[in-house]
Amino acid sequence: MASIDDDKKAAAIAAVAEVQDGMLVGLGTGSTAAFAIQALGDRVAQGLQIRAVVTSEASGKLARELGIEILDFATIAHVDLTIDGADEIDSRCFAIKGAGGAMLREKIVAAASARMVVIADSSKRVDRIGAAKLPVEVLPFAIAYVMHVLTDMAAAPKIRDNYRTDQGNLVIDCHFATLDDPRATAATLAAIPGILGHGLFLDEVDAAYIATDGVVTRLERMGASD
Repeated sequence: MASIDDDKKAAAIAAVAEVQDGMLVGLGTGSTAAFAIQALGDRVAQGLQIRAVVTSEASGKLARELGIEILDFATIAHVDLTIDGADEIDSRCFAIKGAGGAMLREKIVAAASARMVVIADSSKRVDRIGAAKLPVEVLPFAIAYVMHVLTDMAAAPKIRDNYRTDQGNLVIDCHFATLDDPRATAATLAAIPGILGHGLFLDEVDAAYIATDGVVTRLERMGASD
């Protein structure tokens, strides 16, 4: 039986096979995304000609160590393909992301991408998203107000201990009892002053590579509905 790390690696290798010469690739953040960066680095070492943007300082450090050319995303308006992990993903290609704390940058890079694929082991595949904690990135100036509003929403918010994002912001992890209407929740969170981003990825993910005991399945978005 394959280990979780074996499955993460298998999914990463399958996703990285989509990368072609000349592409500008977006690289996600977290333990699963690190396998994709490693797989891409292996292909670059074999002669693949690509450039990349990253969603965190940690991913940038790893990518540079592997010989991947990294561009400053502040100068980039369009990305060909982004590869990232997820905390949960369902058959609609709805995902929850942000355990690694980079969901704001990840969402921006995803929005700029012609295609985004998620890689995951089978534990991240769910019938409907909602069990995983839902992170939001918050301007420190607004932390007390945002905590108050989220508490009134029954989000059971908790400030992530001893953590700041690469932008110097705070992360609040929300624990909703149910997430029956992800789009409504996303709209509500986006409208709260002080919240800069949240971990609901409802339109960004085009496909997912999910590995179970070493066998990789590709899930393509088919026009999801609520």
